[in-house]
Amino acid sequence: MARKPWSFKEDRRLMELAKSSASLEEAARQLGRSPDAIKRMALRLGLSLKSKGTKKS
Repeated sequence: MARKPWSFKEDRRLMELAKSSASLEEAARQLGRSPDAIKRMALRLGLSLKSKGTKKS
């Protein structure tokens, strides 16, 4: 399956979501991409996103 290229707007949105402590799953839902795709791009951009399963209460 071919990957859809990321737009600058999507990069910026992912940065905003990471800054607001959104979960990996929430970012994937909002951007319409798989959690793996979000994880790869976050890593490339130097961002940190937490998965809902690993979130501390």
